[in-house]
Amino acid sequence: MPRATNIVATHSRRKKMLKSARGYFGNKSRLFRYAKDAVQRAGKFAFRDRKKEKSMMRNLWIVRINAACRPLGISYSRLISGLKEANIELDRKAISELAIQDPKAFEALIAKIKA
Repeated sequence: MPRATNIVATHSRRKKMLKSARGYFGNKSRLFRYAKDAVQRAGKFAFRDRKKEKSMMRNLWIVRINAACRPLGISYSRLISGLKEANIELDRKAISELAIQDPKAFEALIAKIKA
């Protein structure tokens, strides 16, 4: 009796993998053997970096807030501690956007903290 291989499933699996590898350089986009490794590696990095992106954005917000605070005569750490003392619950993303989009409101916030 001949060996059953289920070529339909195999073909569709390979086709799906090559579709995922579209745009990769060289054999990684053309040959299943190399495309499989490239797609798995890309998936691993994508999973890791989805987690990493959150901390990178937080770092960016902190840098922006600090850069906006310094000319107004206050450091980032003093700003954050002042917000906690004044019971102002704004997250770092909102403060960063405020500093970029509406500098007057940001100055008013700092004046409130200094008072």
